[in-house]
Amino acid sequence: MERLSAGPATVSELAAPFDMQLPSFVLHLSVLEQSRLVRSTKRGRVRTYEIAPERLKVAEDWLTARRQEWEARLDRFDRYVTQLKDKESDS
Repeated sequence: MERLSAGPATVSELAAPFDMQLPSFVLHLSVLEQSRLVRSTKRGRVRTYEIAPERLKVAEDWLTARRQEWEARLDRFDRYVTQLKDKESDS
């Protein structure tokens, strides 16, 4: 995914930095394609992959919602701890 963020690449280009057989690497790409995180096109014998940004937007939106949820929880926890400290110092 990191490599594809720089632009489309062929299977060979994507597999080059990894120490694995090409058929195994293609299986990994197939999983990414089935999950619609990437898409491929075939021209002759060369298959080229690229990121499918619309699917990543779904993940980004979900993570943003979780981030907001956790920030609110941590803010409440911070207020609670501050109240405890204030009560302790008043005693």
